[in-house]
Amino acid sequence: MNNPHLDQAPAGARLTIDLGAIADNWRQLDRMAGAAECAAVVKADAYGLGIEEVVPALWKAGCKTFFVALSAEGIRVRKAAPDAIIYILAGYFSDSLDVFRHYALRPVINMEFEAWIKACRDDHLAYAVQLETGMNRLGIPIAEYAELQASGVLDDYQPALLMSHLACADTPGHALNALQQQRFQGAVENHPCDCTSLANSAGIFLGADYHYDLVRPGIALYGGACTGGHLADNPMRPVIRLEARVLQLKAVKPGETIGYGGAESVRPSPHSGSNERLVATLAAGYADGFLRSGSSSDQRRGGSAAWRGTRIPLIGRVSMDLINVDLTDHPDVAQLQDGQWYDEWIELIGPTVPLDDVAQAAGTIGYEILTSLGNRYQRTYINGL
Repeated sequence: MNNPHLDQAPAGARLTIDLGAIADNWRQLDRMAGAAECAAVVKADAYGLGIEEVVPALWKAGCKTFFVALSAEGIRVRKAAPDAIIYILAGYFSDSLDVFRHYALRPVINMEFEAWIKACRDDHLAYAVQLETGMNRLGIPIAEYAELQASGVLDDYQPALLMSHLACADTPGHALNALQQQRFQGAVENHPCDCTSLANSAGIFLGADYHYDLVRPGIALYGGACTGGHLADNPMRPVIRLEARVLQLKAVKPGETIGYGGAESVRPSPHSGSNERLVATLAAGYADGFLRSGSSSDQRRGGSAAWRGTRIPLIGRVSMDLINVDLTDHPDVAQLQDGQWYDEWIELIGPTVPLDDVAQAAGTIGYEILTSLGNRYQRTYINGL
């Protein structure tokens, strides 16, 4: 028999998502953008945090324009924000025309102009154009766009948005930033458009010359560092807290190894006065998006976790469902004796261990950590509508 209560089985780890922090981050970026409109990039399921929950929070905060990668994501945004303007960054697929029409989605046209104009010229569906200014990813070369304009084919069917994408905005001093801005500025002057956009999250921090009519923050909305400085300088509010249950607490003697491959050997503690190390096993792993590359070994220090606001090191390899942490030198370790560790929770990402610290330890970026978060967590949304 089905029992709705029992169907929600307790999870090994829990993920708390602060919708109020996302809204506050958008408001801060909106203020920084000055006269420019502040949109929101919510592709990849709002960077892994949930389109259906994140989009209404951003809409209520004042965001009216959203960017996603694919039309399937655009449908979800439309249902969450019926009156929003929604752009599809992957552009136009010939088999998605009915979806664009029905849900009023706007493709960002790159080099598929001929197919798009042939399909949509008569009913003038709104669209954007992405110019290639130095990323060399998606985008039509400026010279080719100029030829299209000169041919007159766009005279009565101009784009609603002219945009490009910065490749190195998270490195403020990189020469490519100024070069891309100069190229985009020239294109905008030669081919005026009612709405123009260049700045992503980091681009907003480059200053007003990069803001144009609309800015498109992504990672900054979700608390990620984007300014290229020290992680501690991140001005955005943290958004997520990830915690895992302690499944077991075990004293391990020096010379023993921890986890797969015997990757890390136990060494005596120089602080606790004990030769044994107190190792806790947690209910999360790389199947949950906590990357294996953050593992610790005898050759390299891995990532860290936290208990009661104090950092503790990972020890050994991250496995599919389990992580080991070393609690030996924690100031409250004595309180874990006599079974008091049972049902304790350890912070993996949060106020003590920020998202980008976890990413750095795993040799990656906050984007990958967020978008890798699995579906086994107990998800809780706070400070929402």
